Amino acid sequence: MSVTVKDVAKKANVATSTVSRVINDHPSISPATKKKVRKVMEEMGYVPNKNAQNLGKGASNAIGVILPPLDSKERLGNPFYLEIIEAINEESRKHGLATAIASARNFDSLLHNVQQMHRQRQVDGFILLYSDRSDPIIEFLTTHKIKFTLVGQPYRYEDEISYVDNDNQLLGKHATEFLIKNGHKRILFVTNTTDEIIYFERYFGYQKALMLAGYDTFPAIKLHGPDDYMHFGESLTETKATAVVVIDDIFALRVLQLAQLHHYKVPDDLSLISFNNSIFATLMHPYLTSIDITIQELGRRGTQTLIDQLNNKNELTTGVRIVIPHELIERETVRKLINN
Repeated sequence: MSVTVKDVAKKANVATSTVSRVINDHPSISPATKKKVRKVMEEMGYVPNKNAQNLGKGASNAIGVILPPLDSKERLGNPFYLEIIEAINEESRKHGLATAIASARNFDSLLHNVQQMHRQRQVDGFILLYSDRSDPIIEFLTTHKIKFTLVGQPYRYEDEISYVDNDNQLLGKHATEFLIKNGHKRILFVTNTTDEIIYFERYFGYQKALMLAGYDTFPAIKLHGPDDYMHFGESLTETKATAVVVIDDIFALRVLQLAQLHHYKVPDDLSLISFNNSIFATLMHPYLTSIDITIQELGRRGTQTLIDQLNNKNELTTGVRIVIPHELIERETVRKLINN
């Protein structure tokens, strides 16, 4: 038979409410009484009921992790989310916190899930794993002053939101500069998303590198489906591109397939560089040159930033920006041009 709060109170000769306050480390209880009650709890082998303890504190001891709408195979299969969730889980466990995932197929359902998690006090705060200009979640979290951290760069409320991110504009610039260093002048930027802020930032970086080098920039090649895929070869022919910067590794695999479909061999005819340095970088052949964005560190620092907010109960810690460094991993998809 398990030991109860009443059993502890009886042996310690205190009220049950006193035991509850000791469990929650309430300041109204003297250090001497806390010491006495805790000694009895230890002797009797009493284990506090975590749910009751959290209810007394008004806390859940859990954080919510919000995924973007899983509305495509690319998002469902993107290893970025699995890797960063693992990092968040690991860091949360160090602080005695559990994690709960909010996911859905569209923004309306996702917003409903997040609202329910907040209203039912399932979590104490959130980590948002994307930044999308169509997103209603940030508006809800910001308006209701709910503590959260964004992994990514916000479209708005930059001074109010704490966020952890790479410098994606610098990533785009470094990727393009690497191609330029290898003799490429006619370079395209290829993407399958135009709503997420990483697209804008990485594309701006691409443009900046080419303009600084005195070379032409091109409108982003936007490949959203089969109809666009069939015209990819025309884009390569019309621009006489020798290299492409691709929005991320998982889509780089698609671009590699399209290049081959249109009779371009990578890297002999077309060089390719991407971002994230995911498992796909070494599953495809030739192996992909990619920029490592240090996903584990994004998850770890994002979790720490949220915990810092939760520990400041009387004030909303906002406007914190943390930039995570990156590293270019050279493999086989970029060819050095001799005569260009």
